[in-house]
Amino acid sequence: MDIEILGALAVQENGVSITPTAPKPRQVLALLALHADRVVSVCDLIEELWGTTPPRSARTTLQTYVLQLRELIAVALERDGHGGPQAADTTRAPRTAKDVLVTMPSGYLLASGGGTSDVRTFERLSGTGYRAMDAGDFPGAARQLREALTLWTGTAFADVQTGEQLDMEIKRLEENRLCALDQRIEADLRLGRHRELLAELTVLVNRYRTHESLHGQFMLALYRSGRRGEALEVYQRLRATLVRDLGLEPSAGLQRMQRSILTAGPEPAPVAAGTAKERLVPTS
Repeated sequence: MDIEILGALAVQENGVSITPTAPKPRQVLALLALHADRVVSVCDLIEELWGTTPPRSARTTLQTYVLQLRELIAVALERDGHGGPQAADTTRAPRTAKDVLVTMPSGYLLASGGGTSDVRTFERLSGTGYRAMDAGDFPGAARQLREALTLWTGTAFADVQTGEQLDMEIKRLEENRLCALDQRIEADLRLGRHRELLAELTVLVNRYRTHESLHGQFMLALYRSGRRGEALEVYQRLRATLVRDLGLEPSAGLQRMQRSILTAGPEPAPVAAGTAKERLVPTS
């Protein structure tokens, strides 16, 4: 099974799509695909579909959606009878839709069969990139993190109607993406690629208007490019936004960077990511 959720939802079995078009079954598949090879409880699925006020028929309706998904899986599994993977193995009993979408005592499990998942690949590559950063291997970190970020083709579950469970997971995934992006930019700065980063950071600071680390990286890239005045303007815009929207002053690290640029002192140190004020506040 091949699973893609970092953008539009796409789930394939034997190269055949098993992604339904109806919104509710699509929601069920999305949550199962995100947690592939792990049990998703009936309670979580019901909460995803109907929130805190499910209908009395919720469990029965959920079972209907599962049956619809199994029908799609069964069609995909029929390829095994026409030269698919299982056709070559006559010693193994053919898989059925119930083997792929498994009923468990507390819920359901989508068995990936060792297939691909863009989320798992992203986590593996970004983890390798973080370890490379810690080891001072900035070229390796930039390469691994850039490869991880190319897996994102849009907002996670971009074409799925989402409830409470998926909304929470989308926020988690977006935070992970932004952490990887922050570290990839940091690696590129360490490699002297400040001019190449200017266009990208211009977009990012307009999208994440209170994210201090990205603003600090933009200020540093501008300063290194001989655009000291613009670097100071970035600080002033961020400060105005923080004071107006959150009632906060920029962090001590960013204030030190601003003073260093203002006095044309030694190159300012980057602002560490993860401070309390680095909130994700994208603009629409």
